[in-house]
Amino acid sequence: MDQIIAELKKIPPVTRFVCVSTAGMTISVMMQLLDPKHILYFHPWVWGKFQLWRVPSSFFLASTNINFVFEMAMLYRNLNQIETGHFLNKSSDLAWQMLFVAGSIIVATRPVGSIIFLHPLLASLTYVSSALAPPGAQTSLMGLVTLPVTYFPYVMVALDFLMAGPERAAEAVAGLVVGHMWWWSVWGGSLGSQGVLAQYGQAPQWLRNFFGEGGRPRPPAAPRGNATGGAAAGLRAAGIEVVPPRRAANAEPEGHQWGVGNRLGSS
Repeated sequence: MDQIIAELKKIPPVTRFVCVSTAGMTISVMMQLLDPKHILYFHPWVWGKFQLWRVPSSFFLASTNINFVFEMAMLYRNLNQIETGHFLNKSSDLAWQMLFVAGSIIVATRPVGSIIFLHPLLASLTYVSSALAPPGAQTSLMGLVTLPVTYFPYVMVALDFLMAGPERAAEAVAGLVVGHMWWWSVWGGSLGSQGVLAQYGQAPQWLRNFFGEGGRPRPPAAPRGNATGGAAAGLRAAGIEVVPPRRAANAEPEGHQWGVGNRLGSS
């Protein structure tokens, strides 16, 4: 048990909280220890009967079939990639921004009457993690097809439409819309840039203190608009440092080598 706890502590805090909460709540429902009707988002009950716990709980319920494994894998991969990349040592900012993302998802899915929000949240995280990926990065779809990572969110929508119907696909589209708004408002639509709402995405001091980040200076903000430095600046913002190739110290010079020669008439 101690080893399991030690391994869990290695996971970044936001990723750990979301994944453990999702796994714990979903497994409890699967084992019939928890009635799902008490945690789903029913709008009249939330705001009419003030059952406000339904707001967070509706984000932590995954599928109760084999899809649970794939959803947990995607949730961990995308969230961990975001938190250990752009939000490295800034988990409080990620938690703060995800509060706004969650609220936006509830509003965006109202037309389709969603009562569980994990799937659109997955779509939002997939969109942002794909947008933050290095240029030219590729991913594998179930180990069968390799495609550019920027196309993966749209492939996910197509698969939802084919396998689960238009309602599930509509939830994914709502999640992509929220993810797109997140990407443009915070990052300005390109790596190394800053969106118009980036300053509002910084966590308040009390939340930074909660995550133990209160004493750390904030890293300098990226310039608004297009970043200078091109792709290299964007990769640095994504946590990847680009280093130009170095010439070996003992490398032989290229081309023909002329000798020192002798002066005419000298022996």
